[in-house]
Amino acid sequence: MPHHTKGPETTGRTLVLFTRSATDTAPQTLQRTAGISATMSPELGTTPMSIQQMSTDGVVYQELGVAVVDAEPDQIDALQAATRGPEPVLAVEAERVVYAISTQEQEFRTPAPDAPTGAPWQDTDHATWGLHAVRALGSSATGAGIDVAILDTGLDERHPDFATRHPELRSFVPGEEPRDANGHGTHCAGTACGGRTVLEGPRYGVAPDANIHCGKVLSDAGSGGDQGILGGIDWAMAQGCDVISMSLGAGLDWNTPHSQIYETVARRALDRGTLIIAAAGNESERPDGLAPVGHPANCPSIMAVAAIDSAEKVARFSCTSDPASGQIDIAGPGVGVHSSWPIPDRYKAISGTSMATPHVAGVAALMAEARGARGLDLWAALMQHARRMELSSLDVGVGLVQAP
Repeated sequence: MPHHTKGPETTGRTLVLFTRSATDTAPQTLQRTAGISATMSPELGTTPMSIQQMSTDGVVYQELGVAVVDAEPDQIDALQAATRGPEPVLAVEAERVVYAISTQEQEFRTPAPDAPTGAPWQDTDHATWGLHAVRALGSSATGAGIDVAILDTGLDERHPDFATRHPELRSFVPGEEPRDANGHGTHCAGTACGGRTVLEGPRYGVAPDANIHCGKVLSDAGSGGDQGILGGIDWAMAQGCDVISMSLGAGLDWNTPHSQIYETVARRALDRGTLIIAAAGNESERPDGLAPVGHPANCPSIMAVAAIDSAEKVARFSCTSDPASGQIDIAGPGVGVHSSWPIPDRYKAISGTSMATPHVAGVAALMAEARGARGLDLWAALMQHARRMELSSLDVGVGLVQAP
């Protein structure tokens, strides 16, 4: 039965997409068409800054060809008109509010359930059930030389399991440092790229030798806007990241079109050799209610990840494909996932498509190392190597992600 969800909130700011060849002149285009002044992203430096703190009305993200601006209604009308004329403006959209997906799900706040009786995968002293399920332990690849960006609530770099990893950290949240006080980002970074050896408990990281880049695009409260997400993608691409993992999003109602701007950004990233992987969302209430893939995972060029449990069943909260607007591409372990957590706790087991996504991102790093694949070739390798499941492709796509 379809389950209706509230559409995404907006911030009052506006996203503007430019043709690829016109990015360098985007500030002049904004000024000419709508009287808006904007700063190019390389001029922002390393200090997180909001549009309100800048001397201009917005910022143009150079790697993406997208601007985020403060615009009055008449200026928005002028930008919309520019999409129908000779100006190099392709699309105009309202900026959305996005969330660390698990924070909207009750399972984030309560202890994760024990493995179902008879489940084929279990946590062991050696490794988590998720690592067993994706067959990471049997892979000769470790993610060495592969750059993975986790765009989330940051990372608690004081965690002893990251002491020797030297992650690259950057905040895109005004007034907040990259350090994670929420937990969600540290958990996701641990699943994707945690080390072979840990202070206590089982190993939980899929790609222990990958290079870690953590962009804080969501606040310590677990929310943010497209400005931070796009800023994080822009930074990750400038850093040369091969994989971007985003366990974030906004719930959508059925038949809601995907964002043209995010779709173009994702295609441009693939062309540059960067694969964006995102959580499908936790808005379903199985078996009585199904919700569609959320924003931005519903974009065709973003790999949308569903969650399964250790009994190889679809997680009750995991969103499903909407044939009219976006589909599930692949599935990963997402229920009762043990990983790193900010000190003093250090470890926690939680659930969500947010937890499935870094499993896929970690396997993508292994595949990139093993096959030398990037961009669309990496996407194809992950899809072709996945293990088919006795579940609907609407719920799990091609199946469970598998390490090379």
